[in-house]
This record gives sequence, structure tokens and C-alpha cells, in this order.
Amino acid sequence: MMTINFSPFQNLETEHLLLRRVIKSDLKEVKALRSNPETMKYIPRPLVTNDDEGLAHITMIDEKIEANEGINWAITIKGDSRLIGIIGHYRIKPEHYRAEIGYMVLPEYHGKGLATEAVKLVVKYGFEVMKLHSIEAVIDPDNLASARVLEKNGFVKEAHLKENEFFNGQFLDSVIYSLLNK
Repeated sequence: MMTINFSPFQNLETEHLLLRRVIKSDLKEVKALRSNPETMKYIPRPLVTNDDEGLAHITMIDEKIEANEGINWAITIKGDSRLIGIIGHYRIKPEHYRAEIGYMVLPEYHGKGLATEAVKLVVKYGFEVMKLHSIEAVIDPDNLASARVLEKNGFVKEAHLKENEFFNGQFLDSVIYSLLNK
């Protein structure tokens, strides 16, 4: 079985992006991401409505890293330390060498290729550092932009699950994408 150790925390970078640890001073941007009905439209989780909930989200990210149960990075543009999104591996199944990737970016950065670039980097980390065999992404079937990001990174649609999640009084479908380490 693979062993996971996120210590010391590793920043990742591309030509345009620096992925770093999410910190308490990112609260304003984390709140902007998680409280916006538009960015949360395809994420069946409650909206963050105040500073305490935003800080609790940051604390949860930290605790998962410290426990080697998941890892998230703040997506930043090189030369600007401001968080523009969050990306990471969670629901890690070491016994199956598999993890789920998740990401979100502030609306003003949509359509610029930044999520695609960040996913490529985090996939590389998953395969090369974590030694994963496969990475999955679970998205809302209506989230066409996210499907494009995944497809550009080589992910393949594996399943469309009907009404497999219950949120806000309704049953929602999920689409599962996956990428194997070849």
C-alpha cells in the first residue's frame, strides 16, 4: 500500500502559476470562493456565510494535510500572492493508489486556462510524488467548463451516476472522470 506524507509541504509552480499552502490571510478570497452562488453552483456543499465558516474551511484543509489525508493548494498567479482558487487531492484511497481531484477558481479567472494549468500540475504531483495509479474527478453533469478542463488533461468520462447525491432537498447526478498513470 502506498504511504502518504505531505510534510514538508511542497509548493508547485508552472510558467504562470504558484501553488502554495492555503493560509489564514486567504480568508477574504476563500470566503469569496465558497460564498458565491455562482462558483458553488456545481458543488453540493453549503455556502460559507461568515468569517468563522471561512476559517473553519482553512483549518479543515490544514488538518487534512497534517494528518496526510488530503492536500490542497492555493492557486496564485506568479508575482501576486493573492489566492484565486483552490485545488487538491482528497478522498485519497491509499489501498487503491487512487485519489479524487477537486478545484475551483474565482469567476474573474474563468476561461483563461488557469484551472487547466493547475490541474496538470496537481495530476503530475499525484502520479510522481504520491505514486497514485489513478485520479478521479466527480463533477456535476452540467459543469461543461470543468469537463473541458479535465478532458484537456487527458481525463476520460467513466460514468454518469443518476441521482446519487442528495443536497438541498433534491437528488443530483454526478459524472465521474478518471485518468490512469500510464
